[in-house]
Parts: sequence; structure tokens; C-alpha cells
Amino acid sequence: MNNVTVNLNAAASFLATHARVLDRRRFELLTGETEPQAVLAAVEGYRNVDGGYGWGLEPDLRAPESQPGGALHAFEVFEQVAPTATPLAAELCDWLESVSLPGGGLPFAFPVADPAGCAPFWLQSAPTFSLQSTAFVAGTALRVAAHDQAVAKHPWLTAATETCLEAIRRVDSAPHAIELSFAIRFLDAAHATRPEADELLDHLGKFLPDNGILHVAGGADDEFMRPLDFAPAPGPARKLFDNQAVETELDALEARQQDDGGWPVVFASYSPAATLEWRGYATVAAISVLKANSRLDPAAPC
Repeated sequence: MNNVTVNLNAAASFLATHARVLDRRRFELLTGETEPQAVLAAVEGYRNVDGGYGWGLEPDLRAPESQPGGALHAFEVFEQVAPTATPLAAELCDWLESVSLPGGGLPFAFPVADPAGCAPFWLQSAPTFSLQSTAFVAGTALRVAAHDQAVAKHPWLTAATETCLEAIRRVDSAPHAIELSFAIRFLDAAHATRPEADELLDHLGKFLPDNGILHVAGGADDEFMRPLDFAPAPGPARKLFDNQAVETELDALEARQQDDGGWPVVFASYSPAATLEWRGYATVAAISVLKANSRLDPAAPC
């Protein structure tokens, strides 16, 4: 381990200056300065009457329509507020059930009426099954289900889990790096309730290089998926990576805190608002990962 110390005060200043209310509230929950209800109130501003989430909750998808990307980020909040449960989580499952393909699968994205501020890849989606989107939504929902029985018993999650497991069984060539990361994270979440997840982790592990670092095809030259993108917290998926490689990545994550207190992102954003919002999201994510890996100073208010 290196001698870098995360500066939580600087992170708070960065978030106050640049970030969304939602990410400021999530940071405050991480540091024990607010309650789950404050975070839930912040995410509700992105909720639609259909029970789904849009309005830029996924920063590069700024259209108001409910989307799988919005569902991912809403479930991230519902996971973070554990052990608090909210009826909004089951209502989100209801929306997902209403828009899913047969078997609970999801397309990459749904059409939007106004593409302003939206990344082009969100606008080119076909209405067909996407393992990437289904895995990132279902995998995060499974983590919510660990403390929310309404989600655990929801028929959409049961169907989507089966669909993802079957799709992963059929993977016979290297997936896109981002799809691979979400599939591995889904299996990590499913491991507690689905014994086949362990064997499927080994199956997907065959597509990882020895160092666990994969370039993101179509992304920037320096855009990579790294071990912490596949297995951000200790859990079943960590068996795919060398322990020292994980420690090295954690050292690097600590060291990436910038002089302004925030963490950078390596991918391009598609609006000025999204550029800042992603940095706020990345800052909260970095602190969450470091906390989950016992990398924050025990004396810090976290």
C-alpha cells in the first residue's frame, strides 16, 4: 500500500462547487453526515410517473424518458441506502417489467424524442436484447434485493436474472470490455443465490488478460476497463484477479484524486453539464470503492 491519503475535505469542496445535489447527498451518506431519506429525495427528482428514471440521471442521456441507464443509477442509490428499503425500488421493477422484452431482457436504450445533450451511442440502439444493459440493471437490482424483499421476490428480477445467466452461458467470443465488466459484476451479485454463477465467472474470466486491463473499443486511446471496474469490492469476482494487481489499482485510485479534490474521468462527455456531473459521480464512486476496500483513514468521518 502507498502512503497516499484521501482528502475528504477537498472532495467535499469539489462536490459543493461542481456536482449534482444527488452526488453531494451520496457523499454525505458515505461520510455519515446525512440520512438515507435525503439521498432518496434527491434521486426522486429524476423519477417519472411511470416509475422509471430519466432526466440525465445517466449524465450522457439527458432526455426525460425513462431508460435502462436511469434504472441502473437509481438502483445504485437504493443499494447505497441499505438497510433502508424504499417502495420506489419495487416500483422501478414494475416499470422494468412493463417495458422488458420477453424473458425480462432489456434493449440497450429506448428511443428519445429530443436528442439534445445525449451521447450518440444512446440514440443508435436497436430494440433487441442487450446483455450489457440487462446485466447492469439486474446486477445492481440483485444487490438491492439483499435488503429489500419486495425486489428479491419481484418477477421481473427473477426473469431478467435467468435471461442474463443464459446469455452469459452462450458467450463464445470476447465481449466488448464494458459489456464484459457488467456481466462479471452481475455474476458477482448473483453468486449468493445462484450456484452456477461461480462456474460462469470462470467462463468469462477466460476473456480477461492476465493483468485484467482491457482497452475500451471505440473509446479514447487511454480508456480502459481495469480490475476495479470488474470487481470494485471484495467478493466472488475477485478470484479472477491477482491480489497484488488489485492492491496496485487501489493505490492508483487513491493517487488519482486531483488538486481540486475530485476524481477525473477518462471518457468524453457529450454536454458541458455531463462533463462535471460525471466527475461528481466518479468522485463518489472512488470514495465508495476505497471505503469498501478499507482504504480510507479510520480517523476520517467515514
